Amino acid sequence: MPRSLFNSPDVQTTDNIKLIVGDAGWRDVRDEQRYLDDPRGRFKGRGCLIVLPNSTEQVAAIVRLCNAAGVGIVPYSGGTGVVAGQLSIDSDNAIIMSLERMNKVRELSLDDGVIVAEAGCILENVHSVAQEQNMMFPLSMASKGSCCIGGNLATNAGGIQVLRYGNARDLCLGIEAVLPCGTILSELSPLRKNNTGYDLRHLLIGSEGTLGIITAASLVLKPVDPETATALLAINSPAHALTLYNEIKGHLGDAVSALELMSGFGLELVTSKFPALQNPFEVNCDWALLLEATGPLGIGERLQTALADCIERDIVLDAVIAQSQSQRDGLWALRENTPEANRLAGAFCNSDTSVPISRVDAFIADTVKAITEIHPGVRINSYGHIGDGNIHHNVIPPADVSKTEFLTSHPGIIDAVRMAINDTSHNHGGSISAEHGIGRLKTHDLETFAGKARLETIRRIKSALDPNNIMNPGVLIG
Repeated sequence: MPRSLFNSPDVQTTDNIKLIVGDAGWRDVRDEQRYLDDPRGRFKGRGCLIVLPNSTEQVAAIVRLCNAAGVGIVPYSGGTGVVAGQLSIDSDNAIIMSLERMNKVRELSLDDGVIVAEAGCILENVHSVAQEQNMMFPLSMASKGSCCIGGNLATNAGGIQVLRYGNARDLCLGIEAVLPCGTILSELSPLRKNNTGYDLRHLLIGSEGTLGIITAASLVLKPVDPETATALLAINSPAHALTLYNEIKGHLGDAVSALELMSGFGLELVTSKFPALQNPFEVNCDWALLLEATGPLGIGERLQTALADCIERDIVLDAVIAQSQSQRDGLWALRENTPEANRLAGAFCNSDTSVPISRVDAFIADTVKAITEIHPGVRINSYGHIGDGNIHHNVIPPADVSKTEFLTSHPGIIDAVRMAINDTSHNHGGSISAEHGIGRLKTHDLETFAGKARLETIRRIKSALDPNNIMNPGVLIG
């Protein structure tokens, strides 16, 4: 992981920043350790000052000061990022900027189908505001109770409904951001068509805070469908999951909103770590598929008809269909508690790669083979968003061996496993980062696997927009 260079801010610069935000708008790093924590416990952040502006104008004033002094800023959103993009891990000189006080919904237009939310809005709160109007903002993930809109856009977050609604990028019509020079880019218009040159919105989305700080966004709202049908299906293999998906699409069209692959081992793991959760199948299965479809009244009956046909053809071995909201929540709890179950089991490598959908089955098999060649005793929980090719491999020490003991006995195994997953993804025409970004963790990986033209273009854009390298130094490009 390359070292990030941060100039040390002088006393005058930090004093001026404090004047901009007032007494309520800054914190001493020593008193606020939560801004320095990594969700997976691998890193510890560092910094010299935490600032909490409450307006776009305050953000712009701070950025102008930092740009003039050459001082690096680390944007902090909900703190849920897993690639260290929100942490300065090797310098005490970073200004950590949290937009948590910028958490207002500025506007909601049903005619435009748009909600304008500030970057510090928690995703679940945006969901609640939309639901009050019988609308929905389709971006959703397990961290929805703590992740924020600014971070969702900065990382182009994916989640569980990408299959039908796309990534964060596809759900944003307009953006407001502060550029590295301190200029405010204000383009929050809910236009569906705007062909006036480079799309700066899409340049900033997914840039991980390296080209500017997103302060607000115009987000797409969708009507709430009258009926939701949720089923957990026992299947033989990931290949059967894709066959099943194509069969269901033939019956339901684009009504399938979520398609989550889970391994039999993963079901055993999550129910062992969360005893209140139950495996609904009477017989253990190698793989399971959590499928959800939303649409007009009758979508549930149509799904049952489609599944009956698949059961007759042995594409589905067993099926559990939710009959109530509580049953639906119970099925989703198996999936949404899986990351925490992995952590509790001592997972030492958690991957986020993607491959073409047609390659998922071979990719999983080849990845398991590559990892077990490194150490045949490790346990692997493969799961994820099979409908968009994004499979997460979580690698866990052998049973009855603690994570600390295992890593001490096998130095270097984390990088060996991570690179094995990257190599396999690349060999199947995939990407080393599907939905979590590059951050500081994967900068070397990007240099290894990205094409020369892509890397050079990224560097040129960064240099042109942020010549003083103040925006999240060390992220994306070391």
